[in-house]
Amino acid sequence: MAAEEKFWRWFRKNEATLFDFELDRERVFDKLSIALQKVHQNLAFEFGPKNDQGTKREFVISACGIRDAFSSVVALATAAPPLDRWQVTAFRPRRWPLNSIQIADTKIDPDGVEFSLLDNGKIAGLHLYIPGYVETDVNYRQIGYLMLDEALGEYDVETGVGLIKMFSFETQSEFRRYPMTQLPELFDKHSRLKGRIGRPF
Repeated sequence: MAAEEKFWRWFRKNEATLFDFELDRERVFDKLSIALQKVHQNLAFEFGPKNDQGTKREFVISACGIRDAFSSVVALATAAPPLDRWQVTAFRPRRWPLNSIQIADTKIDPDGVEFSLLDNGKIAGLHLYIPGYVETDVNYRQIGYLMLDEALGEYDVETGVGLIKMFSFETQSEFRRYPMTQLPELFDKHSRLKGRIGRPF
């Protein structure tokens, strides 16, 4: 039996517990992580909120930005059986509006972040200007990447963006700067100009 089939059998067996994971979050998340890592060691997940009727929620399968795990994300999402209570999504999708992101005591509001979009002739590059950014503080870098995933989606960040650099907001730049909220529109325009057709699934 393929690893993907084994995972979905496990998922269906534990569906009720997973759907109401808030009742025992730590234990449920630990078991789900173990089950996912049997498919690929770098797979991770996110749960969306229940819909207004409390009958459905999103289950996101993520590669944590690791390209070697991309094929496993696609294979697992493609192998998903019909699930009345779940929307299975491959890769962290774009979110709108962009959310504030907090790791430990570090919290960044996207309304305060700016970016520059670079072009090397083939693929986009990005400079992010983040309030309070400290180069030696890994929390800021993690927040920066998570914010990019929110704005562009995990797949486009990993396949459509080359150079990514982060700076303090006060950093002077030779490149034009834009509010973070304009990133999806400008990135998509750049992608169309370069002939990128988006996700192949």
